[in-house]
Amino acid sequence: MKRRRISWTLAAMAVSGAALAVLWPHAHEAGAMLAAQDDPAQLSDIQVSSALRNKQDLIVGQIEAALESHDTGLAESFVDLAKARHIELPQDLVNRVNQTVAEDSSAAHFAGRFASGLVTGNADDAGSLSGTVAGDLFVFGDIRDVVREGKHLIMGQDTDRLVLGLAAAGLAVTAATYVTVGGTAPVRAGLTLVKDARKIGRLGEGLTAWAGRSARDVVNAPMLEEAVASSATTSPIRTVSAVRAAFNAEKAGALVRMAKDVGRISEKAGARGALDTLKIAEGPEDIARAARLAEKSGGKTRALIKLLGRGALLLTTGAFDLLLWVFSALFTLFSLLVSIKATTERLAQSWIDHRKRRRLRTQLAAGQMASATADG
Repeated sequence: MKRRRISWTLAAMAVSGAALAVLWPHAHEAGAMLAAQDDPAQLSDIQVSSALRNKQDLIVGQIEAALESHDTGLAESFVDLAKARHIELPQDLVNRVNQTVAEDSSAAHFAGRFASGLVTGNADDAGSLSGTVAGDLFVFGDIRDVVREGKHLIMGQDTDRLVLGLAAAGLAVTAATYVTVGGTAPVRAGLTLVKDARKIGRLGEGLTAWAGRSARDVVNAPMLEEAVASSATTSPIRTVSAVRAAFNAEKAGALVRMAKDVGRISEKAGARGALDTLKIAEGPEDIARAARLAEKSGGKTRALIKLLGRGALLLTTGAFDLLLWVFSALFTLFSLLVSIKATTERLAQSWIDHRKRRRLRTQLAAGQMASATADG
C-alpha cells in the first residue's frame, strides 16, 4: 500500500515537472511581454527573439524579398537588425545590399528623387521627402491643396477635410519654421508625410478616422472661402496670409502633436519608416509609441514594423491570454512542489518504518538468542 502511494506521488511529480518544462518558456515570455507593454522597443525585442527562434533564416528571407521589391531602405534595416542581434548573414547578400545602398545614395539618384518629390508632392524616401518638404516650405504644395479642397468645400462637393486641414496647418507651421530657423522642421515634415500618406492611400483606417475628426474644425469655412476666392487674383503671399487667418490653431493641437511624432519617426527611421507607421497606426497613441520605438531602435525600426506589424508598438495578444500562461505555469510549479513534498515525506516515513522494523527484528533476534542461551 505504501509503495503504491509513493508511486502515485512520484508519478504526479514527473507529470508536473514535464508540464512545467513545457509551460515555462511560454510563461516566461508572456511575463516579459506584460512587463514591457509600455516600452515598444523592449516589447519588439522580445517578440523578434521569439520569431527568430521559430525561423532561423527569417531575416535572410526578408532581405531577399526587400531587394526583389527594390526597397533598399527595408533591406538595410534588416541588415541593421541582424547586426544588433549578432546574426551572421551571407557575405554576398551583405555586398548586394551595400551596393544597392551606394547606388541609391548617389548624387544623381538623390537629385532625381528630390525633383520627383518637389513636382509630385509624394514622398517615399529621403530624396523625395526633401523635395516634398521643400515644395511645402515654399508653400506651393500647401496652397495647391488648400485651394483645391477649399473649392470643393465651398461648392458642396466631396472634400478631403483631412488634406485641407493638414495643408492649412502646414502653411501656419511653415511661417513658424522660417521664424525659428527650422525649429519646427519635424512638425513641418510630419504634416507633409501625413498628407502624402493620405493622398496615396497609405494612411490606416483608424488613423484616418481620428485625423479626419481632428481636422474637421481646423479651418474656418467662411474665411477660407474668402481666401480661395482671392487666390486667383492676388499674390501668393496674400493668399497664404488669408489661409493662415482661416486656420484655427486651438483646434489643431492634437493634429500638430501627431505630426511632430511623425517627424520624429522620419528623422530616426526615414520617410518610408514613417509611412509604414502611418499605415498600421490606429490613432495618435500608436504614432507616439512608434516615435519612442524609432528613437531607441533607429534604422532597425522598419524591420521591426515589417516583422511584427502593430505588435511592434503595443500588445496585440490579449493580456488575459498572457496571464493565463503565467498562472498555468505557477499552478504547475505549485503542483510540482506539493508532489515533491509529499514524495519526500512518504519516502522519509518509509525509511523510518524500515529502520524501526530492522531494529525490532534485531531486538527479537537478540531476545531469542538470550533465551536459547539461558535454556542451554
